[in-house]
Amino acid sequence: MLNRTGDSAWVVLPTYDEAENLPGIAAAILGALPAATLLVVDDGSPDGTGQIADRLAAADPRIRVRHRPAKAGLGRAYLDGFGVALAGGATAVIQMDADWSHDPAALPALLGPIATRSADLVIGSRYTTGGRIEDWGLGRRLISRMGSLFARVVLNLRSNDLTGGFKAWRATTLTAIPFDGVHAGGYVFQIEMTLRASRAGARIVEVPITFRDRRVGRSKMSRRIIVEALVVVVRLRADEIVAAIRRRSRGGSAGG
Repeated sequence: MLNRTGDSAWVVLPTYDEAENLPGIAAAILGALPAATLLVVDDGSPDGTGQIADRLAAADPRIRVRHRPAKAGLGRAYLDGFGVALAGGATAVIQMDADWSHDPAALPALLGPIATRSADLVIGSRYTTGGRIEDWGLGRRLISRMGSLFARVVLNLRSNDLTGGFKAWRATTLTAIPFDGVHAGGYVFQIEMTLRASRAGARIVEVPITFRDRRVGRSKMSRRIIVEALVVVVRLRADEIVAAIRRRSRGGSAGG
């Protein structure tokens, strides 16, 4: 039986140049969920993050490492990690960043609705009641908030925080999503996965979190990623409309 200590839960932690952050964040994650398995997915970090992950795994059987040959995007790293976790028998899968923007202390609350079987996807939300952001300037706050609002309106979704990456998934919900069809771009990956879960009938809830800017290093967000996200959101909605038209057309032909 899954519980708030993380029994049968896997935490998927993508890394790229997170050598300074990884030891501390790994310890904090397993301190919050002592029974969980931590999977570090490293995209060939040139700063030695992968080697640090190997040393941590050698010292703690709860830590595992997935080495990828090169940086190939956050979405692909998550999908790779999800596959490993599901194959490893996870009943719940948590995704989070390695830069301390997602507080490990919030992990039990994030996992709670999965453990009580009251949700299939739990979003750690900056924009639900009680959620907040620290350390961001007004411009970045507006971009993030408007990105979530844009996706919510265009895709007709109810969740307030569609661009955040701090989530807990019921394993069966992840299994029902065909990974091959996911665009898996950096920023839009979060939106698309929530969309796919919603369209599959998943029960989605939001729990408030405090989001903080990364402690060390520079953000990997770029203007190109943001523009890509907006374009893909429109494309996702257009694909749904086209698919609906085709279904109605086939239905009309069959009826005729």
